Amino acid sequence: MAAPNASERKACWDAKDRLWKCLDDNDGKAASCQSLQSEFEAKCPAQWVKYFTRRREFLKYKENLESQGFTPAEGPRQPS
Repeated sequence: MAAPNASERKACWDAKDRLWKCLDDNDGKAASCQSLQSEFEAKCPAQWVKYFTRRREFLKYKENLESQGFTPAEGPRQPS
C-alpha cells in the first residue's frame, strides 16, 4: 500500500476530527455518528483507523484518570 499523499492525509484527519467532535457532542454514542464513522473508515487507511480509535480511547481514559483520580482495586489482604 502506498502512503497517502498530502490531500489524502488532510481528508483523513478532517474526517477523524468531525467524527470525534460528533462523539464528544453525543456523549460517545456511536449510533448518532454512524455516517461520520463510515466516512472516516472510507477516507483513512485501515491501520490509521485502528490507531486513531485506540488513541481516542486512551485520551478519554487519561482524561478520566486526571479528573476523577486513581482508585486502586482491592486486592487480597496481607496477613498481619
